[in-house]
Parts: sequence; structure tokens; C-alpha cells
Amino acid sequence: MILWIFSCKNTVETVPDGYNWHSRTVTATAYNSLANQTDANPNITAFGDSLQPGLKYIAVSRDLLALGLKHNTPVIIEGLEGIYLVKDKMHSRWRNRIDVYMGEDIKRAKKWGRKRVCIDYGIPIDE
Repeated sequence: MILWIFSCKNTVETVPDGYNWHSRTVTATAYNSLANQTDANPNITAFGDSLQPGLKYIAVSRDLLALGLKHNTPVIIEGLEGIYLVKDKMHSRWRNRIDVYMGEDIKRAKKWGRKRVCIDYGIPIDE
């Protein structure tokens, strides 16, 4: 079954069933799988997942983990199509922030820049 939800901006998105959906406004930046932006292993996330260009993944600040944005949480991001999954954690200095994975496309990441966006994220109903 598919449900419709309304995000912070009252736009309608199609989302999978089985989740309680929550909205939050966060600061969103973008990152690439390049050693100068991450570390010596730019294709491996803090959760141990492998990054590949084209995947819809995000990293979240550690304070958002406590709100339920854990590993593999589905996230809808204002201004982007589709559902993204939480696959990485950001450095502990960041708060209320997500980092959108943009493969190796540096121009796209720079164009995205830094902005305040609404996200909707799903917490499994059984949790």
C-alpha cells in the first residue's frame, strides 16, 4: 500500500506504507565520494555501506540519529525527487544537518550549495 503525506511546505509525496512520517526543517549540504571531501576510503560510509554514483543516500548529523534518522531510514527531501536512505553519519560538530550524496558530480554538489529544506522521514511503525 502507498500513502500520501504532506511535508513542511504542504506538498504531496507518495511514500511506502508501514512508517510513521515526521517532518523537520534542516540545513542541507551536498557531498561527493572523493578522498578530499571524506577520508582515504571515500566510497565507504560510517555505517560500512558502499557508495556508488547514482544512489540516493544521505549522511545525517549525529543529533538527528536520536530523533529516529537511523541507518536506512527513508527520507524525502524538499527540492529533490525520490526517497533517500540514511547511509552515513556526519562529524559530531554538525547539528540539525543532512549531507546529500551526489556521487562524483562536484558541479551538482556546488550548485546545490547549502540551504534550509524540509525533510520527511519514516520511522517503522513497529519501533
